[in-house]
Amino acid sequence: MPSSALTLGDLFDQVRESLGLSWISGEAQRGTVIPVENSEPSDLVGFLNLIHPSRLQVFGHAETAYFSRLDPRRQQGILNELFAGAPPAVIVAEGLEGPPALLEQAERHRLPILRSRSSAATVIDTLLQTLSSSRGATVSMHGVLMDVLGMGVLISGESGLGKSELALELISRGHGLVADDVVEFTRTGPSAIDGRCPGLLQNLLEVRGLGLLDIKTIFGETAVRRKMRLKLIVHLVRRSTMESEYERLPLEALNQVVLGLPIRKVVVPVAAGRNLAVLTEAAVRSTILQLRGIDTVAEFISRQQRQITEEQ
Repeated sequence: MPSSALTLGDLFDQVRESLGLSWISGEAQRGTVIPVENSEPSDLVGFLNLIHPSRLQVFGHAETAYFSRLDPRRQQGILNELFAGAPPAVIVAEGLEGPPALLEQAERHRLPILRSRSSAATVIDTLLQTLSSSRGATVSMHGVLMDVLGMGVLISGESGLGKSELALELISRGHGLVADDVVEFTRTGPSAIDGRCPGLLQNLLEVRGLGLLDIKTIFGETAVRRKMRLKLIVHLVRRSTMESEYERLPLEALNQVVLGLPIRKVVVPVAAGRNLAVLTEAAVRSTILQLRGIDTVAEFISRQQRQITEEQ
């Protein structure tokens, strides 16, 4: 078994307190491996979903009530499908005892049964988050990760466009550095990606002509961050690239997929006299508004349509 494999015992230890978990039976099967390596977390948990094998199954009030209404023959049919699917375990939520037929046959098939004090929905959400983190999907990307106005921003682009100089100016304006040159991203939840700096490059920023700068020593502890959640990518391009490959006023927001999640992206052309730090701050503020449901482009299009209608 690979050292990185997540076992049922590992999962139990991680969420025992948050879900109020306890063993009903099958604690001897703590070593059962949960196959998170090649599956999305949402494929590993289900409300009595018997179609896909190898899922952790959750019984809440609704599932228990449904199962109890069935005649013994149909109950047995469901249990046969359940055991044929070889789930790592069954979790009985909301402090329930679990259907007697399930408990009896689980003992015979050596299927672990756990009980949780939490609601079935809470169990599902917590398991999804834990399995996402345990899945450990990671990627290294070239760029500078910054904390700008409380948002994780990756500054990317071709070499020589001034990413590190932009980062240095942002730091001087009170923002924080997470990582320069190489950023390690890890998917830590269903919709969350955290970025960190490799230990070798911690607190360091390389600026052409100045060499390596220890940002923590120069600017103080408030100028660096241990990690940030990626929310925006600011991609620097040459003006010629902008004119040939991107729309001046895109009608739809740009995205870049990182570890399976779409991340908002803005493209900023680099030219003499442009204040990239101010543009980056403006991009972050605009993204914050979009996350709050305020879409400036959509509002402009709406104004344009109203004006056309009024002139007809």
